[in-house]
Amino acid sequence: MRELRPWQWAVRAARHLLLLLLSVLFLGEAGSTLRTQPPRRYTPDWQSLDSRPLPAWFDEAKFGVFVHWGVFSVPAWGSEWFWWHWQGERLPRYELFVHENYPPGFSYADFGPQFTARFFHPDQWADLFQAAGAKYVVLTTKHHEGFTNWPSPVSWNWNSQDLGPHRDLVGELGTAVRKRNLRYGLYHSLLEWFHPLYLLDKKNGFKTQNFVSAKTMPELYDLVTRYKPDLIWSDGEWESPDTYWNSTEFLSWLYNDSPVKDKVVVNDRWGQNCPCHHGGYYNCQDKFKPESLPDHKWEMCTSIDKMSWGYRRDMTVSHIMNESEIISELVQTVSLGGNYLLNIGPTKDGLIMPIFQERLLAVGKWLSISGEAIYASRPWRVQKENNTKAVWYTSKGLAVYAIFMHWPENGVLTLEAPITTSTTKVTMLGVQGPLKWTVGLKGGLLVSLPRWAPSALPVEFAWTVKLTGVK
Repeated sequence: MRELRPWQWAVRAARHLLLLLLSVLFLGEAGSTLRTQPPRRYTPDWQSLDSRPLPAWFDEAKFGVFVHWGVFSVPAWGSEWFWWHWQGERLPRYELFVHENYPPGFSYADFGPQFTARFFHPDQWADLFQAAGAKYVVLTTKHHEGFTNWPSPVSWNWNSQDLGPHRDLVGELGTAVRKRNLRYGLYHSLLEWFHPLYLLDKKNGFKTQNFVSAKTMPELYDLVTRYKPDLIWSDGEWESPDTYWNSTEFLSWLYNDSPVKDKVVVNDRWGQNCPCHHGGYYNCQDKFKPESLPDHKWEMCTSIDKMSWGYRRDMTVSHIMNESEIISELVQTVSLGGNYLLNIGPTKDGLIMPIFQERLLAVGKWLSISGEAIYASRPWRVQKENNTKAVWYTSKGLAVYAIFMHWPENGVLTLEAPITTSTTKVTMLGVQGPLKWTVGLKGGLLVSLPRWAPSALPVEFAWTVKLTGVK
């Protein structure tokens, strides 16, 4: 090989250095291009919208509190559908109630000034919800009666700023909830029973969209831009399809361009054709309770008062869910991959009745011990033990949790589903130290539970055994 002269070596080195610099510049520009690529755009059709991944916070939250509050809290009788039962269906018992308790000519609008929220202290509410172990709170911004709990620009003199409380209830609670790092959701009814424009569209077979253009959509856009909710809980969809409501157009804006596009979660009530088919997560129907593990994220909404969502003065103790019922439903819901949204109805003054407070605090007490098996958990390969004892499973990482509803009389918990290994360990949430166990005759585990008096146990019902090293 011919020996290169010094100046030739210098030229070759300079050439290599130039190529290296060009490569770095090219790769840097390419990387910059990749980094600045615009995020995916969702088009206003269900195929595109349904493909959006659900923000992770919702599945991790598991438990939320629902609040039904509005002008219906003034008559506080029958249910939050008071106006419809009285003047829509004209049910005799509602007509008689009004006749016996209010002067002649009394209208539903006359209840408005009596919705005072005089004793509404949002920080007290938020403290209660936090103590209940809730990770998100959903407030009714507007029910089917049309009264808005915020100064809606398209609900003149039928909102909480112009009438009644003269306060922005949605904003105040949102501030209090977020100070405690809870997520904030807004319930909103698409329809209004007696709004003239809605009745006109209904008369036209929903071929016109006067109400949607003048009322529904302006309010939804206002709620999102003003309060930046983590969740939109839509309702009132059942009389017309999503095409009437312009739902896909709104959702495409929400997912693409809204101030909450990356974090917001929505349910499935966007038209009569949507529940259990389209949307973010599925409600399907009130108090929906599947028998087996669904293939889509879902939420069970239910109310402590079994007969109503809003507060009612004719409520009795027999109508109230007890603590074990609530916790049992929570456990079953989470085991089947759902979230549990538990409702209360405050009074017209903004008070939460002691019975509701007691139930919420009982859930919080249970979650303070058992929350490890609930929050951020995942359904296990088996959701429920296939025997007569109610045992539900959840999982998190390498741990499996067996939550059992009834304490076995012999003090031995039989678990057939888990397959033990040489590293299997069994503990009980709220109890220090491992539990003794043996392999059952047909496999699984026989767990020896602590032989303590019931008062000494960490919780009163729904005890949790934690298993590691099982398959």
